[in-house]
Amino acid sequence: MLTTKVLWRGISRRGFRPRISPRTPPGTAPGTIISDPEAHPSSIRVVAYSEAEVVEQALDRPEQIREYLDKWPVVWVNVDGLGGGETIAAIGELFGLHPLALEDVANANQRPKVEEYPGSVFIVIRMPTIEDGAFRTEQLSIFLGQNYILTFQERPGDCFEPVRRRIRESARTRFLDASYLAYALLDAVVDSFFPVLETVSESLDAMEEQIAKEARSDVMSGIFQAKHELLSLRRAIWPMRDSLNVLIRDPVDLISDSTRTYLRDCHDHAVRIVDLVETYRELNTGLMELYQSAVGQRMNEIMKVLTIIATIFIPLTFIAGVYGMNFNAEASPLNMPELSWYFGYPLALAVMVGIAFGLVLYFRRRGWLG
Repeated sequence: MLTTKVLWRGISRRGFRPRISPRTPPGTAPGTIISDPEAHPSSIRVVAYSEAEVVEQALDRPEQIREYLDKWPVVWVNVDGLGGGETIAAIGELFGLHPLALEDVANANQRPKVEEYPGSVFIVIRMPTIEDGAFRTEQLSIFLGQNYILTFQERPGDCFEPVRRRIRESARTRFLDASYLAYALLDAVVDSFFPVLETVSESLDAMEEQIAKEARSDVMSGIFQAKHELLSLRRAIWPMRDSLNVLIRDPVDLISDSTRTYLRDCHDHAVRIVDLVETYRELNTGLMELYQSAVGQRMNEIMKVLTIIATIFIPLTFIAGVYGMNFNAEASPLNMPELSWYFGYPLALAVMVGIAFGLVLYFRRRGWLG
């Protein structure tokens, strides 16, 4: 069993903290695209397919996308990195996307949502990622059109490799429309939360076992770290569940009836994740209470031992204090006549040992020594 410190090593709390404000200054015209100077440079990759064949290609310029749109039934354009504001603007002009949606793409601090524009549906969700051993979520922006899917990611690396593999290997997947591809991407993102929750569950179990064994101070830091992660997961999955419900409930023309059936299953997975997150948050709160109870119990045990030791030494201190007083046996026979006894010293020690042994025996019979 891994310890709590190992399970939570490398998780950055900064990844759980949302940005407070967008990068666009107050008063900026709506639809203005301002890229983060620290963002990854943009790279474009296209996956185009029909029932018979598949083409995957990395592109150098956004203008190259047009030849795929004119030729293939379904085109998936994926952009890794939001550092190229000109690239985002050029792709938006090519697809005829609304400037407000493009502004939300560049400002990667959006709440998961679904917005319908003429000719496209704009979907924003949070995708869990692992970067340098640290867990965090990144914004994934999806545009669904008549025959295309356009995705924008904050950085390279995603959970879509199973979807790409299904496109390459399954003719049944290539037979379906672009809305099914949008569902497949959403389903991959939602399902990628389950391994994260499994790690959280293992960490909570490890911390519970550690608290039951010994309530160390480093366990409390793990509990607070779990609280931050669960809060981040809740912030990502709750609005995502509502967004999926919008795609199922509202009459969106670009989503076929068959795809809507699959989206219901994806929504069900999101609901399960929400339930798990809330359950783990309650367990984490219970761990805090358990830790505080364990610390309090440990303190009570320490105080009990110290009290017993002090109680045992009280009569011994009294006897030693009495014999330590200045007496003059020659002045009066009442001035500590025991000082003249031949066996006075060993008798005093024997009395002290007897009192201590008697007190220990009494405490044990009362059950105060465990």
